[in-house]
Amino acid sequence: MGAGMARNLLLAGHEVAVCNRSRAKAEALAKDGARVADSPSDACLGAEAALTMLADDSAVDHVVFGESGLASGLAKNAIHISCSTISTALARKLASEHAARQQGYLSVPVFGRPEAAEAKKLLVVAAGNPEWIERSNPLFDAIGRQTFIVGAEPWQANAAKLCGNFMIASMLEAFAEAFATLRKAGVESHSFLDIMNALFASPVYTGYGRLIADGRFEPVGFALRLGLKDVRLVLQTAEEVSAPMPFASLIHDQFVNAMAHGQAEQDWASVANVAARNAGL
Repeated sequence: MGAGMARNLLLAGHEVAVCNRSRAKAEALAKDGARVADSPSDACLGAEAALTMLADDSAVDHVVFGESGLASGLAKNAIHISCSTISTALARKLASEHAARQQGYLSVPVFGRPEAAEAKKLLVVAAGNPEWIERSNPLFDAIGRQTFIVGAEPWQANAAKLCGNFMIASMLEAFAEAFATLRKAGVESHSFLDIMNALFASPVYTGYGRLIADGRFEPVGFALRLGLKDVRLVLQTAEEVSAPMPFASLIHDQFVNAMAHGQAEQDWASVANVAARNAGL
């Protein structure tokens, strides 16, 4: 995800420094004009904004606040734009810590798989200080096809992203159960998928429905273990605001079942295998 976003920032004419815990991934962007930095703090030198795209809370916390972290290198009045899917609690910590350093902070998670990042077709969801959002709009335009502003508090964007991922996970579970039943009924999965595509006319249904109909869960666009992390985080957010999400609890258990069967590093669409096993397929 981060590589595609960085490449599109370069194509839009921005000067970009990149840092990755796997240096080879950063060096792959050098041919596109990026400067390869030795650390997050080095990448931030002279920057007006620093974008992070990382797997989870632990990775973000380490990259921002660890030794030679982003926070130590970011200038006053520069903005940290966190595009990661993280907890609302960490988003509040980031906002507070950056404010104490006189740095800006925006939560700007995105919707889309790696191919969408490469094609500049991400949906960008932003929340935070309106002036900082205005300053950052050229960056959002460079990485995505549409930007949505969902609030003045950064953590609100994380809540929106987590609920969006819950909606996708719910669709995966619905497809999983429907396809398992239809396979036992002798109905060809792709024929049913054609009907659903005509009914919903959604690229999300088309893409994920095809993965499940084909039983093709590699190469991985989004790992199942990260899907479980997001379902866990949306349940935490729901508890924070006292909003029951019983279906999210069911999906959480389905993802745990998948993890128990060794599917952690498969695409999260492989949750379909849980319904298939339950149906004796």
